[in-house]
Amino acid sequence: MPFMQWIILDLGYHMVCMATLQVLMEWWTMSLNSMKEVRDLPHFLLGQSMGGAVALKVHLKQQKEWDGVLLVAPMCKISEDVTPPAPVLKALSILSCFLPEAKLFPQKDIGDLAFRDPRKRKVAEYNVISYADQMRLRTAVELLKATKDIESQLEKISSPLLILHGAADMVTDPQVSKFLYEKASTKDRTLKLYEGSYHSVLEGEPDDRISTAIKDTVE
Repeated sequence: MPFMQWIILDLGYHMVCMATLQVLMEWWTMSLNSMKEVRDLPHFLLGQSMGGAVALKVHLKQQKEWDGVLLVAPMCKISEDVTPPAPVLKALSILSCFLPEAKLFPQKDIGDLAFRDPRKRKVAEYNVISYADQMRLRTAVELLKATKDIESQLEKISSPLLILHGAADMVTDPQVSKFLYEKASTKDRTLKLYEGSYHSVLEGEPDDRISTAIKDTVE
């Protein structure tokens, strides 16, 4: 579907809110169900990093639509150490309605933290749909809201669940993946922690480590 492909590309440039993403996923699900060639195939959600939060939000809203959820270094909880106090968060939420594109947060290059293989880190610099600017205020507020909402509903995760996470990840906390694994209600759940691996376990590690992670996703 060319139209859907362009939507996904556009999301790289325009950080839309979680509600908009859910509408897009509902449309995508209906489109899949209307396609005879894929209608009867298993449907899986895959989300990496912030995409993990999106995947969980979609699953929680459409639990009967998906046959499994695969999360790679998911951002499903933000550390209390960096979460603003409730009054500050409320003020930022109000401000984001008037200045949604304001860039109030310092930019931090996480490339060295995400890619353990220097060659793959270099290639990643040419990713034209990677958002490399400061995070926009509305985006930050939506992510905080989304992760808090997810954290309050972890027990409702009922689909088969596979979580992959680098044990040396300094972008998203592998301990949060352990927390998610323990809280999810599904009995069919697996957590794979890769010793020494960074954030991008599917594209930023040495080739043999990537092959292992990919193998784990399909077995």
